[in-house]
Amino acid sequence: MKLKRLNIALPKGRLGEKVYEMLETLGYGCPGLTDGSRKLIFEDDGGITRYFWVKPSDVDIYVERGAADIGVVGRDILLEHNPDVYELLDLGFGKCRMCVAGMAGYEANPNRTLRVATKFPNIARSYYAAKSREIEIIKLSGSIELAPILGMSDVIVDIVETGSTLKENNLEVKETVCDISARLIVNKAAYRFKNDEVRELVEKINTVYKNKVEK
Repeated sequence: MKLKRLNIALPKGRLGEKVYEMLETLGYGCPGLTDGSRKLIFEDDGGITRYFWVKPSDVDIYVERGAADIGVVGRDILLEHNPDVYELLDLGFGKCRMCVAGMAGYEANPNRTLRVATKFPNIARSYYAAKSREIEIIKLSGSIELAPILGMSDVIVDIVETGSTLKENNLEVKETVCDISARLIVNKAAYRFKNDEVRELVEKINTVYKNKVEK
């Protein structure tokens, strides 16, 4: 039986390049994908895969709506957007943490509404709702660390990799919200109608990289 083509959405940047290197070693290579071409869609000669590079925060949307069968996205995006997809694997790439951070020595007043600056309002709301903590969300798109430095917020909720940016700006991690890593996700319809192809890919990843299938 001829296998159906898999449409795969890769996040632009280092994460996507690392994931593609893995897929290429597993037999899912595609000529020209890493040559710096301005093409938007890349197809392999054998009809096995079709790739496209997309903005990391858009990967789950392409997969949820069926434009892509499979995608790779950070757990932070999944928690923030809560897309209607299946999460198949923790790939173990791009490990970092979602944290609450504030000025060194700062202690929050439990009797006052906490001002939280973040790119991830849904994650922040969910985290503090579980703690029954009243907060005010300040939605920002970049330079989150500036908010507490300038007194605009009490704390931030953001991704922390090494923590060096925090230290250089007299900030420190106060709490860890959750661990973050790259996840392999699949469109629900594709999981049904291309199950053989999806399962073969997952099995190859597990065989070579010894990752655990979560769902």
